[in-house]
Amino acid sequence: MEELEKLKYPIGLFECPENISKDDITNWITVLETLPKRLSNLVKSFSEEQLNTPYREGGWTVRQVIHHMADSHHHSYTRFKWALTENRPLIKVYEEKLWSELIDAKTAPISLSLSYLTALHAKLVYLLNRLESADFEKSYIHPEGSVNVSVAENIGKYAWHSNHHFAHIENLALRKGW
Repeated sequence: MEELEKLKYPIGLFECPENISKDDITNWITVLETLPKRLSNLVKSFSEEQLNTPYREGGWTVRQVIHHMADSHHHSYTRFKWALTENRPLIKVYEEKLWSELIDAKTAPISLSLSYLTALHAKLVYLLNRLESADFEKSYIHPEGSVNVSVAENIGKYAWHSNHHFAHIENLALRKGW
């Protein structure tokens, strides 16, 4: 069971600091800024067979992970915008497992999601680098548990999410000797 948890959470679970510093935010934004290029470089020479390999038994394929990242970060971008423009809005969740079973996640070229992540992260980083300090305290409500999530915390969550799924693919490539 411990090995399965290591495969599922190769960098551990997200742990948000109690007091988020400017350095935390800067470091997290750097992760978001560099993810598209890091991810593209990691998978640029993957074959179709490699892209269709699950990162772990019972897990998503590399292709599904990449498309999931684009879908998830699309939702995150919208959540940032809601938090910045509305008073603690209640967000809508999406069924990521069902989205990963749709035809685009299972068969579409990864170039679609890699290009999308490049554009999306460029816009997101542009926005985040220009926020006022009070903006980081703005928040949304996640309906699962009615959890209040600040803009600052969401930056950390998506930096973690970026590294989490990057590690899934990188660790698979290392295990397989790709």
